[in-house]
Parts: sequence; structure tokens; C-alpha cells
Amino acid sequence: MMLRVSKIKLRFRLLTQRFASFEARKKSVIEKAAVDGELRVFIVAGEVSGDNIGSRLMCSLKKLSPLPLRFHGVGGSMMCKQGLTSLFPMEDLAVMGLWELLPHLYKFRVKLKETIVAAAMFKPHVVVTVDSKGFSFRLLKQLRARYNQQHLENSAVHFHYVAPSFWAWKGGESRLGGLSEFVDHLFCILPNEESVCREHGVEATFVGHPLLEDINLVRACKPQESKLEGLGKYSLPSEDSTVISVLPGSRLQEVERMLPIFSKAMKLLKDPFPNLVTLIHVASNSQVDHYIGKSLRQWPVPAILVPSGSTQLKYDAFGVSQAALCTSGTVAVELQLACLPSLVAYRAHFLTELFIRYKAKIPYISLPNILLDSPNIPEALFRACNPSNLALILERLLLDEEMRGKQVVAAEKLARLLHPSESGMSSKLVHYSDLDSHRNTPSNLAASTILSYAKR
Repeated sequence: MMLRVSKIKLRFRLLTQRFASFEARKKSVIEKAAVDGELRVFIVAGEVSGDNIGSRLMCSLKKLSPLPLRFHGVGGSMMCKQGLTSLFPMEDLAVMGLWELLPHLYKFRVKLKETIVAAAMFKPHVVVTVDSKGFSFRLLKQLRARYNQQHLENSAVHFHYVAPSFWAWKGGESRLGGLSEFVDHLFCILPNEESVCREHGVEATFVGHPLLEDINLVRACKPQESKLEGLGKYSLPSEDSTVISVLPGSRLQEVERMLPIFSKAMKLLKDPFPNLVTLIHVASNSQVDHYIGKSLRQWPVPAILVPSGSTQLKYDAFGVSQAALCTSGTVAVELQLACLPSLVAYRAHFLTELFIRYKAKIPYISLPNILLDSPNIPEALFRACNPSNLALILERLLLDEEMRGKQVVAAEKLARLLHPSESGMSSKLVHYSDLDSHRNTPSNLAASTILSYAKR
């Protein structure tokens, strides 16, 4: 009888220990951080769009966290304004393409090792990587390997913001399965990504596109009067000027490739549009800033540089423009949401272009066209991206009202697609965020998910 009682007590104790262990695993990020009296976040972004997303996430975390925060990692000027001291210039990671990366491989590896060591010393509760999957996934994978080697029970939770574009490449979905080994949770910015990621074993949340946070500056897709507003200190030569916004990119390598082509296209437009003025948008990248400054000496038409750092200034520039010419990227979504008729252009190393032609499974390169499955925004890609073709399309875009109106109508559809449903958002909010509906921004939703996350 005594032996039986002892066995029951032993079983009860084992069950209690297992339950306690289970409960410990279920503690949220913020509950675990409370033990240390602060929440340590190691955050990494490798390009301008990631810097923008990262800075907004940092701002939301500071607003919603009941604990003091400490940030460390890699970022640009916007993240540094939110309290980050970057390990090294973010521009060191801003390389895109396959063959374009080869000359930078050694530096890339050195920076990766430096980042891994810094993250390990920082002992974060949370690691957040933003886009730049080539660097981000290697970082997360090697950090997770370190935790496993050291048998760490309370290792950092890994979040990645901006899902890889699996939908764009042949066999892309099949590569999602391995992500769960080093990514605990994925923040998706496009519709349908969340469900596909979950089907492949990756925890994911659709938070909406970060550019929706600028939507209050996009004036309901109505034509605007030509007012400079935030561009007040810059004056256009005359009221009948033809104004084109030029956005050559955020990475030095793409700006070096695209800006000379754009310059020649502007030269060809001088005859049909004698009062042509360009607003050249300069990305938050010191190397790009320097290169564009030098290039102005040979720029064929009057130009005004629009510096980075002010969303209002950028949208004011869009508001006084009749059209835009941009390098393919996030900016295509910005221009569409701003209802500014645009032309998307793209060139790369010829081997990279061959790879894209072989591996891509979608006919478009700009995100608005991909999401709406329609060529609303004209695209000039690869060999078609030449000065004469760009000038020809831009001339049509400036004069053809039907072509322009098509993009404005598409903008309204795009805005609806990029926003999570009300029911989808409300289910993901946690008690301490207590957000009103108008504050359900992508950054707030991502921050809420981080703070309430309990690792399985």
C-alpha cells in the first residue's frame, strides 16, 4: 500500500514538473524579459525600405512595451533616430542580385560574423530581421545553431519581417518548409502569404503593407493642384512646367546602372516637353546621395533634389508631378498609392537577367501589377529598358488620359488588398496594446505580436 502511494506521489510530482516546464515554455516575450527588467531587441535591416520598416516597428515597440527597451543591431538613419547605434553602415549590406554580389562576398561574410558575435554578446530576448533575406536568413540560421550547441533553454525568439517572395519563383513555396528551423514567426506584408506560410509549417501573421502608414498623406486619389507645400523653398520655373519625379533606387549599384539611362531618356523628352523639370528623389544612403550629386553636372534638364527623411516632402513632390519614372522596388507601391501615373524600369547584370527569365513564374516585376494581375503600370525591363523606349512610354503617359486614369483606378483596389481585414486584425491584438481601429497599423500589429509571443 505504501509503495502504491509512493508511486502515485512520484507520478504526481513528475506531472507537476512537466506542467511547470510547459508553462515556462508558454511564457510570452514580455514576461520573460520582465525577469531582466528590460526588453532587449537585436534588429537588423539591410536597405532603405527595411530601415523604414524597422524604425516604425521600433517606435511601436517603445509605445506598447510595458518595459524599457534596449536596441542593438544594424540599421540606417531612421532606425538610429529611434535609438539604434548601428554596428556598421547599413549600406554595406545593400547589394542585390546574384552576380552583383560576387565582388562583395568577402565583406558580406565579415559583416555576418561581426553581427553574429554582437548578437550573442547582447543576449537579446528578441531578434528581428527585416527583409534582405540573403543576410537575414544566414544570421538567424547561425544564431539558432549557436543556441542549440550551447543548449540554451531561453534563447531569443526570431522574427522576420517581410516574407520571401516565394510566389514569384518556380519552386518558391517548396523552400518555405525549412524556415521554421530558424524563424519562429514571419510577418507578411501581402495578402495570401500568411495562409501559404502556415500550410508549410511556418508561423505567420499578415500585418499589412508598411506603406499603408503613409496613406493619410495620399489625398484620396484625387487630382491635386500644383502646390509645392513642403517643397516651398524650391521653386518651379513656371506654372506650365512638365514635372516628372525620378526615383533611381536606393542601392548604389542600381543607381549607377539606372541613372545614366534615365538621364538619356530625359534628354530625349526635352523636345516634346521644353519646360520639363525633374524632381530627383535621393534615398537615405550617403553613397547614393554623393553619386547623384556628381551626376547632376551632366543632367540634361532642370532638376530639383528631393532629400530623404520626410514622408510629407516626398508626397508633396509626388503631388506636383505629372508622372514618375522609377527603378523597380517598393517605390512602385508608393507611387501607385499616391495615384501618380508611373513607369517602372529595371536593368541588371546580364547573367542576373537570364536567371530571372528562367526562374520567374510571373509576367510582371512591379508589385501593384503582380497583386492585381494586370499591367496597369507600364514596365520597361531588361533590354526594353533603354532611353528611347523610356522616353516613348513617358510621353504617352503624360498625354494619354485613359492610360493615366487606369492607374488611378488601380490604386484604390491596391489599397484595399494591402490592408488586413478588421476581423483578422482584432484577433491578433493583445490586452496591453488596447489599440483603436485607426491605430491598427502594420507596425503596431507586428509589435503586439512580438510582445505577446509565446514560443512553442
